[in-house]
Amino acid sequence: MVLKMSLSSRFAVGIHILALIELNKEGTSSSEFLASSVNTNPVVIRKLMGMLKKAGLVEVHPGIAGAKLAKKLSDISLFDVYKAVNIVQENELFSVHDNPNPNCLVGRNIQNTIEPLFVAAQVAMEKVLEGVTLEDVVKDIADKGNMNC
Repeated sequence: MVLKMSLSSRFAVGIHILALIELNKEGTSSSEFLASSVNTNPVVIRKLMGMLKKAGLVEVHPGIAGAKLAKKLSDISLFDVYKAVNIVQENELFSVHDNPNPNCLVGRNIQNTIEPLFVAAQVAMEKVLEGVTLEDVVKDIADKGNMNC
């Protein structure tokens, strides 16, 4: 049996939405348009747009189709997006299983052994995300070809 787990795709979709809004700034970035690029339901896009708006990353107005970035590309880090879409709480990217057997050497000690490693790994990942801006992402995408969605 293979156990597969992954982090939420909200983070990747949040980056996708913001990059597309920027690259489509001459057009109208409606939830339907964004959803067609992400290949998901517009309801999913609207939920994420609400999170991005609350974080001050996008401007949207009820009843008016379209969205625009609320900050310059260079002022939005991937860490900002990560926090905006509520991926995880502080120091909870990796969780330790509850109730290991205290009568077992490993069960009694596993949590205290691996929790500090998990916290260090999350801090390192977040530091990387802080060093990458949406401008970096958009530039890389734009360098790959023409907009045709």
